[in-house]
Amino acid sequence: MHNDKKPVLEVKSLAKNFGGLRALNDVDMYILPKEIVALIGPNGAGKTTFFNCVTGIYVPTEGEVWAGREGQELKKINGIAPHTITSFGLARTFQNIRLFSSMTVLENVMIGRHTRTHAGIISAVIRDKKSRIEEQETIDRAYTLLQEVGLEKHWNEEACNLPYGAQRKLEIARALATDPFLLFLDEPAAGMNPHETVELKELVLRLRDKFNLSILLIEHDMGMVMSLSDRIYVMEYGTRIAYGTPEEVRHDPQVIRAYLGEEENA
Repeated sequence: MHNDKKPVLEVKSLAKNFGGLRALNDVDMYILPKEIVALIGPNGAGKTTFFNCVTGIYVPTEGEVWAGREGQELKKINGIAPHTITSFGLARTFQNIRLFSSMTVLENVMIGRHTRTHAGIISAVIRDKKSRIEEQETIDRAYTLLQEVGLEKHWNEEACNLPYGAQRKLEIARALATDPFLLFLDEPAAGMNPHETVELKELVLRLRDKFNLSILLIEHDMGMVMSLSDRIYVMEYGTRIAYGTPEEVRHDPQVIRAYLGEEENA
């Protein structure tokens, strides 16, 4: 099923009800180390609900989510608080950018880093040597991540003053600050022009290789999905209707009907 590698994420029979509505129905998924997997489907298919169930924002009604770094035993994480899941090694960006807009670019990344720092509140108040060293390490690490996404020149600007594409990159840098092994990108190319989308694709590939990341992305830009993904899962009405390589998914009759129909005929 997974060739010879063990998954870093395994989702089994995931379901989510909101009152009488079933938003997710019996969804299975696995992601292997360093794999880029896309989750596609029409609006309302349940993609963001799936993200929210896996990253702890929602507690699934049924099913299980297992995750773990490469080479480690998987641990059941559904029902755990979002900040615990983040510190465990799963990080995400959001469809609607969630930056601290009045903070600087550097401070936004430092906030991500604080899930990894250990100086307690007392030492932070009295500013002992340990907390000063840790604070400097946080600043250095945050600046390095800004360099990775090409935003270091903007380190002291307020986040709200960045262009849209740069805000998306800043969100990715902040997610990386938590040292994830699994990165969830919720429509990272939304609102980007074609040039920015190509840049983003190159950035995702580079970050995957440099940080040994596995990546799951929700994305509507089919060109990006087809050229970036190792495998694709397709959802419709909360149910997985297909999965496979880009080539397999592209020719799946159900997918063409549900999702690619107009584009196939264009």
